[in-house]
Amino acid sequence: MEIIGKLLGNSARVKIMRLFLLNKTKGFLNKEIVKRSRVTPELVRRELHLLATVGFIKKRGQLWSFDNSFKYAIEFENLLINADTLDKEMIADNFKKVGRVKFLVIAGVFIKNKESRVDLLIVGDRMKKSKIDEGVRRLEAEIGAELTYAIFDTKEFIYRINMYDKLVRDILDFPHEVVFQAKELSTQALKKN
Repeated sequence: MEIIGKLLGNSARVKIMRLFLLNKTKGFLNKEIVKRSRVTPELVRRELHLLATVGFIKKRGQLWSFDNSFKYAIEFENLLINADTLDKEMIADNFKKVGRVKFLVIAGVFIKNKESRVDLLIVGDRMKKSKIDEGVRRLEAEIGAELTYAIFDTKEFIYRINMYDKLVRDILDFPHEVVFQAKELSTQALKKN
């Protein structure tokens, strides 16, 4: 993300562009763009003006939306959406202070799999939901899309694995990437169940 932000001028522009590219059929008010991109109102106004002058977005009434006639839409989508711009370490850093995370899995939007039921699975103990929500919001701002996520404490997660819970199986049996896995939740223990 840092490299692309530098190439395109700043990370705020990248966040705003991703928001529009991932939500091509939606319109946003200024305050929604501020909230979802986590960029200051002044910077949002400046970036919206710049993006409108190059034809990337257009305004209808109070709503800003992606301009489908933008000439370089495919190229920017490949650069900002399809390229792997978030590394696993950055994702893990978002959840360091949420409690004792023992297992962190990414799927869905992170691995370009639109069929996935969730984008993020977090397993651990003594986790604070408010801190997890804050970490998710930071990732959403970086990515430009709302994330679907599941949170389990360790005992519940192991119970669900043993009971062949559909949600857990849908995450682990289909494409995903493990970002972090504690020794007590070894791959063999997960596969055995």
